[in-house]
Amino acid sequence: MLGLLGFSAFSLGFLTSVAQKIPELDPAKQHDTQANTYVYANDGHTILAILRGSQARIVVPDNQISPWMKHAIVAIEDKRFYEHRGVDLRGMARAVWADITSHGTVQGGSTITQQFVKNAYLTSQKTIGRKLIEAALAWQLEQKWSKDKILSAYLNTVYFGNQAYGVEQASRIYFGHSAERMQPAEAALLAGIPEDPSLYDPVAHPAEAKARRNLVLRQMYLQEYLTKGQYKASLRFKMPNPHDVQLPSSVSAQAPYFANYVRDQLVRQFGPRKAFSGGLHVKTSIDLGLQKIARDSVNAVLPSPYGPQGALVAIDTKGSVLAMVGGRNYHQSQFNLATQGQRQPGSAFKPFVLATALMEHISPASVLTSAPVTINIGGKLWPVNNYEGEYLGPISLATGIAVSDNAVYSQLTALVGPKNVARAARQLGITTPLQGYFSIGLGGEWTTPLDMARAYSSFADGGRRIDGSLFGNEPRAVECLTDTHGHCQTQNAPVYREVLSPEQDEVLNQLLQGVVTSGTGKAAALPNREVAGKTGTTTNYGDAWFCGYTPQLVTCVWVGYPTTERPMLTDYHGHPVAGGTYPAVIWKTFMSKALPYLQDAPESFSAPPYLSAYPSTVVNRNGNMERDNGLCRNTYQMLFYGGGAPSRVAQCKKNEVYVPNVVGETIAAARARLEGQPLTPAFVYKPARPGQRLNIVLGQYPARGTLSAYDKVRLVVPKSLHGTIPHVVGGSLTAARRRLAKLHVKLAVHGHGQKVIGQAPRAGSAAAPGLTVTLRTSG
Repeated sequence: MLGLLGFSAFSLGFLTSVAQKIPELDPAKQHDTQANTYVYANDGHTILAILRGSQARIVVPDNQISPWMKHAIVAIEDKRFYEHRGVDLRGMARAVWADITSHGTVQGGSTITQQFVKNAYLTSQKTIGRKLIEAALAWQLEQKWSKDKILSAYLNTVYFGNQAYGVEQASRIYFGHSAERMQPAEAALLAGIPEDPSLYDPVAHPAEAKARRNLVLRQMYLQEYLTKGQYKASLRFKMPNPHDVQLPSSVSAQAPYFANYVRDQLVRQFGPRKAFSGGLHVKTSIDLGLQKIARDSVNAVLPSPYGPQGALVAIDTKGSVLAMVGGRNYHQSQFNLATQGQRQPGSAFKPFVLATALMEHISPASVLTSAPVTINIGGKLWPVNNYEGEYLGPISLATGIAVSDNAVYSQLTALVGPKNVARAARQLGITTPLQGYFSIGLGGEWTTPLDMARAYSSFADGGRRIDGSLFGNEPRAVECLTDTHGHCQTQNAPVYREVLSPEQDEVLNQLLQGVVTSGTGKAAALPNREVAGKTGTTTNYGDAWFCGYTPQLVTCVWVGYPTTERPMLTDYHGHPVAGGTYPAVIWKTFMSKALPYLQDAPESFSAPPYLSAYPSTVVNRNGNMERDNGLCRNTYQMLFYGGGAPSRVAQCKKNEVYVPNVVGETIAAARARLEGQPLTPAFVYKPARPGQRLNIVLGQYPARGTLSAYDKVRLVVPKSLHGTIPHVVGGSLTAARRRLAKLHVKLAVHGHGQKVIGQAPRAGSAAAPGLTVTLRTSG
């Protein structure tokens, strides 16, 4: 009895204490005690940005928030919002159980009311205790406030990315108008952001943001907030142009694009509440003297406001980002071309193919033929050509990288495997998503100048990728968190991850020096300094790159038009813009001043050891390189150093052909495809279900892989045991009844006419006694 009384007294006191906190939650009445976050340059005192969180939000009353916004946030965040009393017990139970079984990693389960409580009052610490207090306060809040007041308060406090706290500020930033005027598609876009403000940022990741927006619209339609017509119209509604988005002005003019990048890193690492209102003091890596040299170098080579623009990133061999040019005019466009501008790197990606080959112990002395080539990719043919139709015949991989030969490096990609190239690029520092499509070897997938500079810095640093001890696998833009006197308290120290062996890296550096001394990058050569690098140009001259480095400093330059892949066919003094033109010139202009500024004396790259190599004939099988068994097609004779030839022997077949997957095709189409390989179809029949469509392949054996020519492929096809439903559409109802009666099926007629205008199941489906066939009639 005493225990029960004690528990009751504790519960009453707890709930009373919680209830007293409710007035503090009203956004219109809060007395903000949160502290700004300050971001400094690497000198520790020059302020690059002040991150103001809830202090900068604009609180608006309920009637000044579009109903579409309320519908959207409820549809995606808490569809039972108007039914529960602040706490979703089932969701909380699932979250608590997950927390207990995962040793403290707290899952979701929060309602909108709970999220508002967390945003407005509680810390973001992820513990079960916090969840319980949050739930108690949410329950009490629902007893005091209306649903509309809670929802509008939540929308006034939630973080929508890009320094936008609250729906009014977010609407002005992204759309240029008030929250009261939002359309369904705009509301859906904002409603999708709080789940992950970095991933669904419409400026940095417009494709992901649009997909998320469309998911919200789908939920709004399914929950009947939108009619079908409104839903379809909203799917067609234009996304905000990233270049038109105007961010709040809280950054200095010295390195604004870099400051915004650091802001995003802080939000990803610490969450928006701590990043904006946690009173952090952040010392970054940016060198403002070098930043000015970078900006001046780009502007000197690309002065015209109507011509192409440039992006530049410089990183030292500790992985620190020292300079970043993300655009021509920050006040006109805050879209960061250096970190958000994902473009195809062209041949600047070939070093990752070469690195993959070196990791497989392929010697750069290996010879492939520079000639028009068509590569068989699992039965699909990919024709590859060199720019301007120039071919050199049999050449080494070393020569191929110097002259940027597409034919040679497409063959090398086929041999080492595009998935392996993607894996190597990720290991070296590329963080933008790579799918490992075959075109990756020629730079056909997208990345950013920052990622390219970071990955190239692995080449300059002995084959080691450099992470940060605090931020992990990201470029080191933050040096440390300091106290108010500028003393580092929490270091983001370099963490080295070996990807290439020192010997492999020395070979790669030597080969990339050849690009500058005698290949496509000669315009980047520096007097009395060793330079390694690679040019890149996309097929339509829409993007041009030069990424290069000395032993002390790595710099990557991109040139193009920021809002479109506009071909630069005459922009270089009447000639096309290739990697060896503007990008290489900007790189040289910058490096010629940057290295003396940093007091970096000329250094030489370490000379690679002599690698004795031996030949072996190999083939790529299912993404892996294997030795030829004497029957393989599409083989290559390569030189392997260090005894690194593949040990696995390929199981190629005589007169080998690929097996196409024909499941789902008609029997006639499947037969034609197989016989065209040539393979021999053999049929296995399976009793059809009533109403099942016939004449369709249900399965096959083998489903994929290879066989010898004319081998059998067994196809599983349905066979009706009780006849086939005839085609009766267009005929009379009487004739249809007569034909269907022979099959002993049930008949359901909709309509009062005598002409059949529709039937289900369709003609050609399997009949069965008792199957219901529905006919629609008219006339």
